[in-house]
Amino acid sequence: MSKNSDFLSTLKSISNNVHFGNKTATDVADSLNGWLKEGGEALKVKIEDEVERSVSKMGFVKRGEFEALKQEVAALKKGTHQKSTKDATIKKTVKKVAKKAAKKKVVK
Repeated sequence: MSKNSDFLSTLKSISNNVHFGNKTATDVADSLNGWLKEGGEALKVKIEDEVERSVSKMGFVKRGEFEALKQEVAALKKGTHQKSTKDATIKKTVKKVAKKAAKKKVVK
């Protein structure tokens, strides 16, 4: 109830300022717009925080976090695949060198 009376007293104050010529209607409208935007942003932040807290309690993650993890796993898999390909190439090269070395020993 306190918030209601604060709101009403603010409106009454604004109304008096307009009535006595201290503020124009445009000034009041600008003030109200600013006040509503601030209140809306504060409410939005509170809602986002609550949703995030509730969702994380349920074990869900944000799509952005999931996509980043998905890309990281793909990069790791790709790195492992490249490593195994490199290992296979190295093994083939070692076998060729070993065969050449064996032929040299036989020829001498």
